[in-house]
Amino acid sequence: MFGISFTMDMPNYNIMLRNYFKIAWRNLTKHKAFSFINIFGLAVGIAAFWLIALYVTDELSYDRYNTKADRIVRVVQHGTWDGGGFDFAVTSAPYAGALKSDFPQVEQTARIDREGGGKITVGDKIIEEGNMVLADNAIFKIFSYQFLQGDAQTALTKPQSIVLTKTLAETLFGDAESALNKTISIDGTATNVTGVIADVPVNSHITFTALRSLPEGFTSAWDDASIYTYLLLKDANDKQVIEAASSVFFNKYLKKKMGDLKFGLELQPLTSIHLHSNLGYEAGSNGNITYVYVFSITALLILVIAVINYVNLATARSSIRIKEIGVRKVIGSDRSQLIIMFFAESVLLTFIATVIAAVIIQFSLPFFNQLSGKTLVLMQFGTVQTVAIFLGFSLFTGLFSGIYPAMFLSGFGTINAMKGQLGNQMATIFFRKSLVVFQFVITIVMIVGSFVIYQQLRFAMNKDLGFNKAQTLTFHVNNHDVRGKIAALRQQLLQNPNIEDVSTAGNPIGSNSMNSGGFNVGVDGKSNSESLLVQKLTIDEDFIPTLQIKMSKGRNFSRDITSDVNEAILVNQTLVDKIGWKNPVGRRVNLGVDNQGKVIARTIVGVVKDFNTFSLQHKISPLVMSLPQEANDKDNLYVRVGKNNIKASLAYITKTYGDFDIEQKPEFHFLDQNFAAQYQTEQKQGNILLIFTILAISIACLGLFGLVTFTAEQRVKEIGIRKVLGASVTSIVSLLGTDLMKLVFIATIIACPIAYFAMNKWLQDFEYKIAINWWVFLLAGGGASLIALATISIQSVKAAIKNPVKSLKSE
Repeated sequence: MFGISFTMDMPNYNIMLRNYFKIAWRNLTKHKAFSFINIFGLAVGIAAFWLIALYVTDELSYDRYNTKADRIVRVVQHGTWDGGGFDFAVTSAPYAGALKSDFPQVEQTARIDREGGGKITVGDKIIEEGNMVLADNAIFKIFSYQFLQGDAQTALTKPQSIVLTKTLAETLFGDAESALNKTISIDGTATNVTGVIADVPVNSHITFTALRSLPEGFTSAWDDASIYTYLLLKDANDKQVIEAASSVFFNKYLKKKMGDLKFGLELQPLTSIHLHSNLGYEAGSNGNITYVYVFSITALLILVIAVINYVNLATARSSIRIKEIGVRKVIGSDRSQLIIMFFAESVLLTFIATVIAAVIIQFSLPFFNQLSGKTLVLMQFGTVQTVAIFLGFSLFTGLFSGIYPAMFLSGFGTINAMKGQLGNQMATIFFRKSLVVFQFVITIVMIVGSFVIYQQLRFAMNKDLGFNKAQTLTFHVNNHDVRGKIAALRQQLLQNPNIEDVSTAGNPIGSNSMNSGGFNVGVDGKSNSESLLVQKLTIDEDFIPTLQIKMSKGRNFSRDITSDVNEAILVNQTLVDKIGWKNPVGRRVNLGVDNQGKVIARTIVGVVKDFNTFSLQHKISPLVMSLPQEANDKDNLYVRVGKNNIKASLAYITKTYGDFDIEQKPEFHFLDQNFAAQYQTEQKQGNILLIFTILAISIACLGLFGLVTFTAEQRVKEIGIRKVLGASVTSIVSLLGTDLMKLVFIATIIACPIAYFAMNKWLQDFEYKIAINWWVFLLAGGGASLIALATISIQSVKAAIKNPVKSLKSE
């Protein structure tokens, strides 16, 4: 098709190929500056590509270690009505049994309850372990947990049984082998160790340190959603059959409790949970498939920027190689042999760059792991596989980057090549300029992206959340006895003048975890068109003043009004606005039904101004606050401390709490830290993008440096003549750099709308967000232009101040 023949005897071919690699090596060593630019740029590009590839591969690998992963699903539920809706990753306890009995497509079911943590006592050793879960024994028939000790068939069949992970077993007993059949105490209850499993892989959507058996006959009300329910299907395609029967399932089991609403049962494939699920009450911090796409594209584009440098410099230097090509054609080389020669150069260069990239990756991984929160290693896929991938990758990248230069340089006619005539180069120059524009479009988009992410996270950290988060700390009260002595603990803490107030609540706000329930339901306790799904928070009388939350209408709870405990509630302004009440204070509302089927009625005594209980990804939801019904509801202590000597205040709190609980120290979390923790994913991804933005800029500028260096070399006599005729350094710098700066300006114009669209879409994940200002694009384009100008100027000034006598002597 192209008139190119690659037919040749194998011995001669091997000799020729070896000769071409020698020539390629000589060219690399002869032109050291250009070789360095190409090799270093490619090495950094390949290193960046490989690091992101490791990250993306790890994200895509979640839960795939399970041998039956293609048939495992998690049951989640969705509901909507005129007053609101819900999207929960949890179900109630009876779901599992009902699904198995109603659908023959279900082979196994298992439930997990995260509320399995507690105080473990083994002899004199006492540890607080909050990451234990309760589960059915069928969990081992669904998930591929590796048993080191014990029998998977019976490990959790008996009450008060526990299966430890290897790490927890070693912590408690010194080694995993001696843990089996030992008895430990969990919150005072004797529990038998019936098994030890290998640690749950970190690439799991749900992790734990131990599995405890669920209580015998464990169940709950149908509308009490707190359990993760998993199914093992007989066939992966059975998922659609069960989902299609959602309405039948709802009418049979849930309608009596929940009333009329649009209900949907969804079976999430196990391997999709980590990247595709963002529901209420997720089992852990999930990833986001959008970021996987963004980082994948980023990795590819950084590599493309590095390849563009090679293509640009190779074609720009065609005038140097033109006579060599002519001589080779005269002595008998055909086009196919020249193409192979140029491919040999690009493959050799890429191979050297790949070796250097491997070294860069090895030294960069600790920092990258810290940045991304991963535990990646260079040989993530195994030594042999990784080496094979690197070799194949360097070969592919070398061939890909060498295609255009090989075709372009080998295409010159013999006579023209011998005369050094390049012919009409307009198409080649346009192509080269287009590649430079493309490089800077990428870098400017990445600069804008990094800047917008930084602005949004800064906005999230500094936004007024409606309460004093900076000076308020919280910690969980694990000891049930201490919960009954909160009043005495509060009085003791307030003896310190630097402690301003103390209160309790049922949840630590800012952790993106809150109970929910019905509000304004009918007299029969069922939801109707006027009902709302609201967040519910149990607080004491001191919570509002401790957090310095503002009242909008009515009053706070009062210890002097004893009826408040069973009669009063506070609501937030969002709830009032959503319903449209003008005078909510004094209204009597129904919140649902209790365990005896009696409707729970309460009176609104006050309205608080809105405050965020979740991070800014979430809109402020309708909120109902009530007083604790029992001591166990007072399990989160809030303490507001003064600005002075916070360290001494924390020491006092620790000592005072220790007088009430001699076994455990409080684990403090300032509320601003709780909220900041919810942006860790965005923070990490923003940092990663920033690092790779810097790399992209560096590689692109390296290419500019190479082009202006080559231009200066090609125009050395012209520069000399201009200097003799009186040209200034500034005019010569302008001569060499103006065309390239025009390309950066064009790139800025193209990049701005692309960056706006991309970052506007990213901001959609936040309910409260910044506006993207025009000056962000001006700053990004101006910054890229200044960096490019500085790069160009370095070499341009060097060429401009060179002695013209030396320039004009001889070639």
